[in-house]
Amino acid sequence: MNSVSLSGSLRENVGKKDAKALRAKGLVPCVIYGNNIEQVKFATDARNFKKVLYTPETLIIDIDINGKVYHTILQDIQYHPVTDEVLHADFLDVNEDNPITVMLPVRTTGTCPGVMRGGRLIMNLPKMKVRGYVNDLPDNIIVNVSQLQMNQAIKVKDLDLGKMQVLVAENTIVVDVKAPRNAAAEEETEEAAPAAEGAAAPAAEAK
Repeated sequence: MNSVSLSGSLRENVGKKDAKALRAKGLVPCVIYGNNIEQVKFATDARNFKKVLYTPETLIIDIDINGKVYHTILQDIQYHPVTDEVLHADFLDVNEDNPITVMLPVRTTGTCPGVMRGGRLIMNLPKMKVRGYVNDLPDNIIVNVSQLQMNQAIKVKDLDLGKMQVLVAENTIVVDVKAPRNAAAEEETEEAAPAAEGAAAPAAEAK
């Protein structure tokens, strides 16, 4: 997994009044927890979240607080309901010895024959929930669509996900190829035509 770094400072006080004062200075109150460590309450510049939030990847975030570095992942974040500014963030401390649960982005690779024939590639599962050790987790999950034909699908059970434990039902469709609407309509018309002819036959015989 890719990583980014940010720095912060320990909070001297806690509570709503202190949090409000921090936000007025352009800082975001945060907390680090997990792996039997004592909660670390700190604040970081709100601008630091640009490199954390505006990416589809799940990142390892190395947080330097007064010279001590914590290896974390973003666990939860709270936004202002109107302005969407970050109000608070929770980080989970991670290490090589304990598995973690994360959402990994799903990417496709290869030229899809179903799309070449006019179909539409649908990504049904843009992120997949998995559990595993940090060193076993990739940056993203790659799905090869080079054999995917029109009206076919790739499900979770069709993927080789190595040592990761998948926390999604195995029959969940990850990606599929849908036929164009006009093609689907033509197919329905062709199927309906013989049925209509068969229904008209008795009437003709009655004459």
